[in-house]
Amino acid sequence: MNRAAARIDQVIPAIIEHDAVSNHTFEAQRLLRGLGHPSEIYASIIGPGTEGRVLPLAELARRAGPDQWLLYQCSIGSPAAGVFRDHPARKLLDYHNITPAPLVERWLPPLAAESRLGREQLRELAPLVEVALADSPFNRSELDEVGYRRTVVSPILVESGNFTADPDPELLGRLRGRHATTWLFVGQVAPHKAQHDIVRAFACYRQVYDPSARLCIVGREMGSAYRDAVGRFVAAIGLGDSVELPGSVSEASLAAYYEAADVFVCLSEHEGFCAPIIEAMARALPVVAYAAAAVPGTVGDGGVLLASKEPELVAAAVHEIVADQLERARLVAAGRAQAARFSLSGARRAFEEAITAAVAG
Repeated sequence: MNRAAARIDQVIPAIIEHDAVSNHTFEAQRLLRGLGHPSEIYASIIGPGTEGRVLPLAELARRAGPDQWLLYQCSIGSPAAGVFRDHPARKLLDYHNITPAPLVERWLPPLAAESRLGREQLRELAPLVEVALADSPFNRSELDEVGYRRTVVSPILVESGNFTADPDPELLGRLRGRHATTWLFVGQVAPHKAQHDIVRAFACYRQVYDPSARLCIVGREMGSAYRDAVGRFVAAIGLGDSVELPGSVSEASLAAYYEAADVFVCLSEHEGFCAPIIEAMARALPVVAYAAAAVPGTVGDGGVLLASKEPELVAAAVHEIVADQLERARLVAAGRAQAARFSLSGARRAFEEAITAAVAG
């Protein structure tokens, strides 16, 4: 078989709708097939809405053949890593980072165990992987640290609809009808995303600057314990219905939240990239973010980076964006320029170049 037509199948622990790594995996499949590589996706867990597009991992063993590669989408510990490890195909790895266990231990003990396993597996796979891709320089540094021989930065392939979808008109009308300063965060409702810190800063902002302000926290929950705790916190400090947690939403609804917001606030303790920051910038939404993990590289000079999450500091940074239209315009322009550096077309090109070089090599 011609090397250019080598089979490149993907292995992923779990595939879920409206999930950044899952969206990346589907887009990677489209690109691999576009390059002429036969490609299927194999998953241990196949979530609702993805049936028919993904094969059960148990079927992978029957697909072993000559000139075959496997690309492992790595973001958590999973038995899928063992299947990938033991398969005779040549190996590639795409690293989306693994959340440090201490950040989730209190609220999600099973996830902490999976995180520790994932770190062990990441080390174990290093000698077997010929080329490893990383979403960000931050992720690449972790791969280099644990012994991967060849690494390359290839930004995450963001779902195109998150950039281009038209906003749901009914939701947009409801959100805009309140005429209040609106904060937005998009991401899994999980302890390492630190939505509780956003609530603290938001409460300070309402007390000092705008008592009518609203906060929208959009994203599926990672277990109910943390989400319920955030809800109880919101109630306990008297924020009532000024905080909205709609869960996972459609592309059109997400576009409406971006369109209606005045500022995107990210206070995560750990991000391997944080695609919603790029989505916000691309939709002309100014960004205020805590400078942790990969976030400074994603924000660049396209937003406001904070060295601390003190509520007063976050609230003041948001107020400056809302009150100073010149500063807002400057940040919108800088954000759009930064988002263009991580455009889907650019990410596709980087992925294709990395795969082509790996297989040719």
